[in-house]
Amino acid sequence: MKMKVACLQMDISFGKPSENYKAVEDFIHEVCQSEAKPDIIVLPEMWTTGYDLTNLNHSADHEGIETVEFLKQLALKYHVHIVGGSVATKANEQLLNTMISVDKKGTHVQNYSKLHLFKLMDEHKYLAAGSEKGSFILDGEKLAGVICYDIRFPEWIRAHVLEGAKAVFVVAEWPSPRLDHWRTLLQARAIENQCFIIACNRVGSDPNNDFAGHSMIIDPWGKILAEGGDRKESVEAVIDLSEVDKVREIIPIFSDRKPEYY
Repeated sequence: MKMKVACLQMDISFGKPSENYKAVEDFIHEVCQSEAKPDIIVLPEMWTTGYDLTNLNHSADHEGIETVEFLKQLALKYHVHIVGGSVATKANEQLLNTMISVDKKGTHVQNYSKLHLFKLMDEHKYLAAGSEKGSFILDGEKLAGVICYDIRFPEWIRAHVLEGAKAVFVVAEWPSPRLDHWRTLLQARAIENQCFIIACNRVGSDPNNDFAGHSMIIDPWGKILAEGGDRKESVEAVIDLSEVDKVREIIPIFSDRKPEYY
């Protein structure tokens, strides 16, 4: 199955959800005006608030209700699947960094809360870790989503691929000083799992960080199909999920695995 994917690489207004909802709505409208509009739109990590962690008790979306409804309406309006980056959500007195995805029929298909919290940006002081995988289905295809720091844990990505994911969506606020890590890790995750990696990073800055951009769409050979720069843009490519099985037939790493030894 072929799908056109668009990563909406955008800046984020620090601690201003209303401004960010408007910015996302405008950006989605813009990219969906093309005759060759995308089948799947991907947003970056924490796009409603940025890393305004000290104020999340006031700005986090209660159980993600507002964001789910917002994304549903856009998905229906433009007939597009949306891997909704991640947003700060609040549930049972806990704050979470949660990916929310909806399909083009307006069905809420996924919630995934970030498992690996990044101490260098103080996530562990304000956020609770999730406990479930990020697998979901769009158009009958098994996919998965993870968040930023998760890509440094290859066993976590592999766990999703072993459940059948042919593409893994990565949403991030990855800082500029570690851009080389971002690019290398994403290519490695694609090569070792023989799957597509679709990674949407933010651009711009907040009071403490500059962000790298360079959203990437990578095929199962590790070839970069599209890569952004360090400014706002839609990073787009067509992916063909049937390529995953072809690559795995040529180099059969999954049938050659020996999990009893590791």
